[in-house]
Amino acid sequence: MRDMIAYCGLDCEKCDAYLATINDDQALREKTAKLWSELNHAPILPEHINCQGCRVDGVKTVYCESLCGIRQCARQKGVTTCGDCPELESCQTVGAILSNNPAALDNLKG
Repeated sequence: MRDMIAYCGLDCEKCDAYLATINDDQALREKTAKLWSELNHAPILPEHINCQGCRVDGVKTVYCESLCGIRQCARQKGVTTCGDCPELESCQTVGAILSNNPAALDNLKG
């Protein structure tokens, strides 16, 4: 499994925070911060949009580093991704991601 597949199965290489970070794209940081602020009803600034991937060493967004319950659970269980967890099919923690992103489940099973 590729290192850039997040614990939840999302592909970090397709995430705007990751793309803005690796390309040092300030315009994408600003666009992403604005969108995420609106979606989350929270103040998210362009300088918060820096992430090198959920499962690799390096900088992460505040959400990915500290607030993501999926990442916290997977790290606590010591699984590489949720795809390695025997509770995957019934898990409500990752369930919302998987129900809205069928490709994430494919990434976890692939």
